[in-house]
Amino acid sequence: MKLSDIVCFSAIVADLQATDRNGAIRELVRHLHSAGRLGSCDPEKLGREVIKRENEASTGMGKGVALPHVKAEGIENPVAAIGRSSQGLDFRALDKQPVYSVILLISPKPDPDRHLQAMEILFRNLNHDDFRRFLRQAQSAEEIEEIIRDAD
Repeated sequence: MKLSDIVCFSAIVADLQATDRNGAIRELVRHLHSAGRLGSCDPEKLGREVIKRENEASTGMGKGVALPHVKAEGIENPVAAIGRSSQGLDFRALDKQPVYSVILLISPKPDPDRHLQAMEILFRNLNHDDFRRFLRQAQSAEEIEEIIRDAD
């Protein structure tokens, strides 16, 4: 599995309209739903599940990045949406800094191994300073897609 196998390119949002964590999560869920990538998942319920998970433990991993994620019934393959916030969002990140890049991962509940594999691919890329910097500086969905494809 490659990064480009996980990211839904039609669910890349280069300029999130949301001004808070929950709004960003809902916005990315809506984009995955509009792209037809949520299978039989109810987008409203899924958004609530991701927010509930986020309330239990922040996925703001620091260095301007958050990786909200949840396993859900009704989805066949791990799928991710990417959002970029120019003003930064409070995700209660470990380093207490704003988050500029949000990667929302939804994985099939019955297959936790595929969820872990997708998380590992995302973490591996997010650990690279250049990858994080390029994501934050990207001005369009096309630029973000190019960054993802180059990472593979």
